[in-house]
Amino acid sequence: MITSASASPWLQWIYLALAMGGAIFPWLANAEFIRDYGQAFDLAQFIELANANPAARSLSRDLLIGATAVTIWIISEARRLKMRGLWIVLLGSVTIAFAFAAPFFLFLRERRLLEISRGSSTKS
Repeated sequence: MITSASASPWLQWIYLALAMGGAIFPWLANAEFIRDYGQAFDLAQFIELANANPAARSLSRDLLIGATAVTIWIISEARRLKMRGLWIVLLGSVTIAFAFAAPFFLFLRERRLLEISRGSSTKS
């Protein structure tokens, strides 16, 4: 049985606000990268700069490992809860930013938990 004791109507909007920030702020940095390093998004140059010094390597590796683990959980949780919109989360993770995708998934998850909660309360 799926429990939704933690489902909160206001929490979904916090997650959505974080998703919007997670879309805007990384892409502001990406726009700056494009402006400074060429007219297109040069992935090879981006990866090189992301590994340019120990601090950058630390952040890049931290994101890679953390995002991989969370993506596995996202897929598993979306299937468990029979959620819609997983494709948006996965596509957004690689085209927008993981900082968008993770909170957007939490937004969708919170909405699904509320939906489940409302459905089980009407059956009681």
